[in-house]
Amino acid sequence: MRLTPLLGMALALGLTVTDVAAQAATTNSPFAPVILVNGLGVTGYEIEQRMRFMQLLRQPGDLRKAAEKSLIEDRLRVWAAKQAGIVLDKDAVAKGMTEFAGRANLTSEQFVAELAKTGVDEPTFRDFVTAGLVWRELVKQRFGPRVRISDSDIDRAMLMESERGGGTRVLISEIILPAPPGQEAEAHAEAEKISQLRSEAAFAEAARQMSAASTRDNGGRLDWMPLDNLPPALRPVLLGLAPGQASAPIELNGAVAIFMMRSIDEHGPAGTRAQTLGYATLALGPAGSEQAAQLAQKAAAAKRCDDLYTVVKGLPVSLVSRHDPAPQGALPKDIALALAGLDIGETTVLSRGAGQELVMLCSREAAVDDAKGETAPNRDAVRARLQNERMGIYSDSYLADLTANAVIVRP
Repeated sequence: MRLTPLLGMALALGLTVTDVAAQAATTNSPFAPVILVNGLGVTGYEIEQRMRFMQLLRQPGDLRKAAEKSLIEDRLRVWAAKQAGIVLDKDAVAKGMTEFAGRANLTSEQFVAELAKTGVDEPTFRDFVTAGLVWRELVKQRFGPRVRISDSDIDRAMLMESERGGGTRVLISEIILPAPPGQEAEAHAEAEKISQLRSEAAFAEAARQMSAASTRDNGGRLDWMPLDNLPPALRPVLLGLAPGQASAPIELNGAVAIFMMRSIDEHGPAGTRAQTLGYATLALGPAGSEQAAQLAQKAAAAKRCDDLYTVVKGLPVSLVSRHDPAPQGALPKDIALALAGLDIGETTVLSRGAGQELVMLCSREAAVDDAKGETAPNRDAVRARLQNERMGIYSDSYLADLTANAVIVRP
């Protein structure tokens, strides 16, 4: 982690976070901190660099907002790791950079050269990788002992992945609690209470009172759906539930989800080959606004994703975004979950702070290449996948807690 000259000098002199903020406000230097996270500075230069980095990685949406959020979370990751005494040597960081670059079939040096062409410096890449590495080690140390994968867990997962049956279906209920910035801790605490419910009636009542999902009027109840349609990380969570049992809270994009298993139909092992999903979104505008109501009404007649462009006729076409088919696990959690219950051409509406966004499923296909001779994974591979999925849930929850309790100052 690089300390800016201003922050480093202030800390050396024993100044407080407020002192640093006051000094930062008196300078227009791009290397002055514009955000302080538990005393660690985020500079304007770093935000611009992260924006360029995200642009190169084809990050959608508001890049500045995403860059600030990403850097704040990275500071928290590094801060928490430091509290736990986790330090990485240069070789570990270099290996991490090489692994990341390898995803693009490039060496670390080649990847850095490509970054340079777009104005992204090497320290930006190194800091990004370092934050991820220390966080992975911290989560492993903190939650690894809690993750226990039994032989029955592996047996169930391997049954799911076989292709010999008609498919497992689940009947579940959902509660989606909004968790806007600054209110994550309250939402998580409420979700913890709901997760203790053991009655379908009580869960349904909680859904009617608190859920932000469109299913709230129906007590959060969803229809039967193939397990394949659900995000990969959610499948083992649901299969670990008995009927009438609620899941632990699951972090989504600006929300917390809790699911209750109502019934499971295992008339045949599920064919859970990976799926690729294509979808489109339509920004409706502020919830309750006339524009949102009109667009939603017009969108109700849309039968395919291309029809959404007709819906926004006379309005900026940028309100509609088409997303190329991508693996379920690569989609934002709330999007993947929303698409799980949709057929092609169907829509649902998600909350986006004070606004709403309509999501339509464009395509759903099996991501399988039989020419490669794909086979079911062995038990060790299944165990590793289940461990990673469960660790991911702990990781998301822990980061949300750190964010909710952090001291974040914007000079």
